[in-house]
Amino acid sequence: MLSSGACEEMSFSARMNASLEEMNLLQQARGHGLVGVPQSMVREMSEEIDLEIGPGDDDPSFSQAAQALVGVHPDDSDEQKHLLMVTGHHDELAKLGQQPRKKKKEFGRKHRRNPYGNEGSRNMQMSALEEHNNSLLHKEALRLQMASKDKSISTLERPIYIKALLSKSTESVVEAVIRRDPHEVEYVQAVQEVVHCLEPVLAKYPQYVQVLERFLEPERIIMFRVPWVDDKGEAHINRGFRVQFNQALGPYRGGIRFHPNVYLGMMKVLGFEQTMKNALASYGLGGAGGGSDFDPKGKTENEVMRFCQSYMQELYSYLGPSKDYPSEDIGVGPREISYLFGQYKRLSGRHEGIFSGPRNLWSGFNMRTEATGYGLVHFAKILLADFSKDIRGLRCIVSGSGKVALHVVEKLIAVGAVPVTVSDSRGYLYDEAGFDDGKLRYIRQIKAQQKSLREYTKSYPRAKYCDEAKPWAERCEVAFPCATQNELNHSDAIALVNGGCRFLVEGAVMPCTSEALDVLRKSNVFVAPSKAASAGGVAVAALEANHSITEIQLQFTIEEFDSRLMDFMREIYVKCAKAGYEYGISKTNTEALVHGANIAAFLQLAEAMQEQGVV
Repeated sequence: MLSSGACEEMSFSARMNASLEEMNLLQQARGHGLVGVPQSMVREMSEEIDLEIGPGDDDPSFSQAAQALVGVHPDDSDEQKHLLMVTGHHDELAKLGQQPRKKKKEFGRKHRRNPYGNEGSRNMQMSALEEHNNSLLHKEALRLQMASKDKSISTLERPIYIKALLSKSTESVVEAVIRRDPHEVEYVQAVQEVVHCLEPVLAKYPQYVQVLERFLEPERIIMFRVPWVDDKGEAHINRGFRVQFNQALGPYRGGIRFHPNVYLGMMKVLGFEQTMKNALASYGLGGAGGGSDFDPKGKTENEVMRFCQSYMQELYSYLGPSKDYPSEDIGVGPREISYLFGQYKRLSGRHEGIFSGPRNLWSGFNMRTEATGYGLVHFAKILLADFSKDIRGLRCIVSGSGKVALHVVEKLIAVGAVPVTVSDSRGYLYDEAGFDDGKLRYIRQIKAQQKSLREYTKSYPRAKYCDEAKPWAERCEVAFPCATQNELNHSDAIALVNGGCRFLVEGAVMPCTSEALDVLRKSNVFVAPSKAASAGGVAVAALEANHSITEIQLQFTIEEFDSRLMDFMREIYVKCAKAGYEYGISKTNTEALVHGANIAAFLQLAEAMQEQGVV
C-alpha cells in the first residue's frame, strides 16, 4: 500500500515525464521543418509546467513573438491551425493535439509554482528547473534575434550626415557589422565613423570594400576567466580579454585596461583604433587591445599582484617580441606592468623587454609615459600654427587626471598655455588662474593618495570642484578630452561651443559621440583625431622594438627625444593633411584631419593585406 506522499510523487513524476516527452517531440518536429503547432497543445504544456517565472509572464510581446515564430496566430480557427502541419510529421502531432490526455487522480496539494518544494523527487525538480532555464535562454535568444533584425534601434542609428554619405556597398559593410554584433554599440560607432571617412577611397578603389570587410573582423579574440583571492581569503572571478586585431604591418601592439566597464566590444574598439594609429605611424606594428573588468581602485598591493599574476597565467603564451607588445592603459600603470612582466618572465622563462612600461630598465624608455601627453600638445601646436595661431596664452580645458591628462597639463604649462581644468570620476576641478608646476605637483600627490580632486580646494580656496559634472562648459579656446570613450556627448558639445572652443584635440580613444561630432562640425570646431594626435607613444614603442634599452638611453637625452617627438608628430600631421587633400577634403574642413588620418591608415593596411594574400 503506497502512502499518499509516494502517490503524489509518482503522479508528479508521470506528469513531468509526459510534458517533457511532448516538449522533446515538439523540438524534433521544429527541427524537421514544422511551421505550426496546435495552440491547444501549447496551452496544455503551459498548464502542466507552471513555474514561477515563465516566458511571457513579464513581457506580453514575447508570447506574440513566440506564436509568430511557430506559425500560430490568435485569429486563426482551430481547423486552420491544424492545417499548418507539415506532411511527414503531422500524423503523430495531430494525434497528440486532438486527443486530450486523461489527467490522473492526484492526491494532496499541487505545487506548480514552487520548483524547490518538498514534494516530488529532486530529479524531477531539477528537470523542471532545467526546462525553466532553457525557456529563459530561448526568450533571450529570440530577443537578440529580433534586435539584430530591427533597423530602428536608436543606439545603432547612424547620424544623418554619415548615413547620407554612405554608398550601397559601404552601407552593406556597416550593416554586416551590426548583424554580427548588434550590442557592441561602441564598436559599431567606431566602424561607422571610419567607413564614413573612407567613402571617397572606396568609390575610387571598389576592390577595397572586400579588404575593409575582412579588416573589420579581428584576427584573434582571446577571452578567459581570471580567478583571484583577496586578502580575506575570498575567491573572485573576473573576465580577461585580448583582441589581437591585425598584424598585417607587424607584431601586435596595444594597451591593457583594467576597469569595471571593460567588455568585449570596448576591447575591439581599442584594438581597432590602435591598429589604425600604428598604421598611420608607419613603424611596422600591428594593433591589439585587452584588459579586464577588474577595478584596481581600493585594492591592496597584494590583491593587485595576485590578480595580475592570474591574468598573465592565461595570456602569456600569446605574447612575445614577435607576437604581441602589451602596454599601459586605464587602470594599468607602472605597478601593474611590473607585476605582469614578472609573471610573464616566470612562466615563459624568457627575460624579454616586450612590455612598454615607464622608468623600468627591463621594459621601456624613460620618456614612455610622457610621450603620449607631450605628443598631444605638440600636435596641437602644429595644428594651431597652420591657422596662424600660437598656443601660448590660450586657455585650455583638460578632462581626466591619469597619465595622459597630467602630462598634457605639464606640457601645456611648459609651452606657456593656461590649463584650467582636470577631472576624475566624481567631478571636475577648475582653477580660474590656471595650473602651474607647483599646483600640478600637488594634484599628483592627491592622485597618488587616491583622494578626490576636491582636496585641491583646501590649499587653493579660489578654485572650485564641481560634483557630478564635466568641464566642457568652462570658457576655453582649446579642449583636450583625455578621460575615456564617449565622455563628450551632444549637450557637452553645445556647451563647449558656447564657451568659445575652436579646437578639440582628442587624447582618449573615441572621446566624442557621433552626435557631439555633428555639433562640432556644424559649429566649425576643428577636430584632431586620437589616432593621429595621441600617436606619440607609438614612436617610443618603435624605438623599443628596434633598439635595446641601453642604446636608446645612451643615444637620447630627454631634450633630444622631445625634439624627435615634435618631428614625429609633424610627420603624422602632414600625412593626414596630404591624404585628405588627395581625396578632395579641403584644409578648411573641420574634419580634414579626421578624414585624412583614417584614409592614410587604411591605405597602408589595405595594401599590406592584399600583398600578403589575406583577402
